[in-house]
Amino acid sequence: MHTLKDKKIHLETYGCTFNFADTEKIVRVAEKQGCSIVPPGEAEAVIINTCTVVAQTERAMLRVIAEFPDKEIYVTGCMAVVQPDLIYGVRPDARLILPEDLNRCPETIGSLVDGSTGIVQTARGCVSRCAYCITRSARGRLRSFPEDKIIEEIERLVSAGAVEIQLTGQDLSAYGMDTGSSLPDLLNRINSLEGEFMVRVGMMNPSTAIPLTDELSDAFLGEKIFSFAHLPVQSGSDKVLSDMKRGYQVQDFRNLVAELRKKDPGIRISTDFIVGYPTETEEDFLKTLALLEEIRPTKVNITRFSAREGTDAAKLKDIPDWIKKERSRALTIAANRLYDSVNESFIGKDLDVIVTERKRAGSCIARDKSYNNIVIEEELDAGTRCRVRIVSHRRHYLIGERIG
Repeated sequence: MHTLKDKKIHLETYGCTFNFADTEKIVRVAEKQGCSIVPPGEAEAVIINTCTVVAQTERAMLRVIAEFPDKEIYVTGCMAVVQPDLIYGVRPDARLILPEDLNRCPETIGSLVDGSTGIVQTARGCVSRCAYCITRSARGRLRSFPEDKIIEEIERLVSAGAVEIQLTGQDLSAYGMDTGSSLPDLLNRINSLEGEFMVRVGMMNPSTAIPLTDELSDAFLGEKIFSFAHLPVQSGSDKVLSDMKRGYQVQDFRNLVAELRKKDPGIRISTDFIVGYPTETEEDFLKTLALLEEIRPTKVNITRFSAREGTDAAKLKDIPDWIKKERSRALTIAANRLYDSVNESFIGKDLDVIVTERKRAGSCIARDKSYNNIVIEEELDAGTRCRVRIVSHRRHYLIGERIG
């Protein structure tokens, strides 16, 4: 970081919300050291914040790094930690910015990314050791940030104009396990803050969320907390979950979802599935398909298994790509049917929403308490609260018109 002085720099960020917050930290440090942010063509140095969650992403990162042969290159994110040899293979002169470099910066843990959305990091690392995951090696053990610091950051970002606060970390429900705090305690404190804003809770590993079921279900009822729970189950087969070292069984996940919905019938459930895990049989996959139909999540991330070097799963015999593609396609088709069915049920309903962002001229994006993505064909300012009637949908979002 100390070499980022008096340079014209360009930054590109890939991967998770956490990376976007880290990029903003780098921007603040660089600007304090006399750097200016410019388009790529004008830059002396380019900073790439990388993701390497699957092999396809890894290859894409290497292509991006190679795109700037005439610029100084700085690389940060997960690849800088776990795959420096690949980076140096493309750019032997690359400079790496490691997580500990960012930890040493006397900077904030929150960032305002587009004028109305604030990202606040709650912790680095996690407590799990999933058999397939390379992120644990990159981010390390859990290090929760102090509650007071998180509250301070939220207040700062709301004062700066944020109307949506996104809490991010590798596993939100692990928050505080190393400090004696907990995610529900943090959410309850946030809910008592003043200001016109809403909070989206990031990904929670079911293994750490399940012991907090009662407290979490109560915390999601808070008026400032979006009723949106991202719980990546990864498989509908107990055998595969055990092989993945996920730390829970399918019934545990069912119970968690059922309790969240019992307390808050409107809560939206998002989940992730890995298809084509080396030990996944056709029977295991059909259990995953059945779980999707049973749980009916309204957002699903589907990933074809990709062996990551150094993980336990990389030692297993992989299954053919064509099987992974078939299973991914079948799960995607089922998820799309689900989206359409759920969205159709909203047509004609009236919802109270808050405008969170404007992405293109003539429209804005709003969210209801359940974090449904609602497009309004008007230019409304972020933070505007209004009532809309849902008139149609486009599978991944609803279309609403203001009423009243």
